[in-house]
Amino acid sequence: MKYQHILVALELEGECNVLIDRAVSMAKLVDAQLSFVHIDGSHGEIYPELVDLQASYHEAPLKKRSVEQLNKIVEYTNYPIEHIWVGTGDLSEKIEAMVKDNKIDLVVCGHHHDFWSRIISYSKHLIDHSPTDILVVPIPVEDK
Repeated sequence: MKYQHILVALELEGECNVLIDRAVSMAKLVDAQLSFVHIDGSHGEIYPELVDLQASYHEAPLKKRSVEQLNKIVEYTNYPIEHIWVGTGDLSEKIEAMVKDNKIDLVVCGHHHDFWSRIISYSKHLIDHSPTDILVVPIPVEDK
């Protein structure tokens, strides 16, 4: 299958480079559009709508530090980014409409192999709600 629009679900951590590298590699192979989404789930759903930072001049519904981290991720990405959606709440509740409205045919997300991720997996919620293909990329555990 030749993917046309790849969506990367980002957490704003250094480890997201693994996801970006994988998504960019795939996008280059098939000349696909690439978009990012970051949902801040720490405060519940304060803003029900997603904001596209590429198309909107509204203030992002994120903390200043989060916007700075997103900017660093964009700088790191060596590929054109179609959309950068941000919002609050739960991505798994927004994914179906996002996929359909934007003709996304692959979602890339990460999965940590640590104790807490085995108990509470955000990837599983995406898998349960996504109407399209999902690539789950293992995120290596950092040595401390």
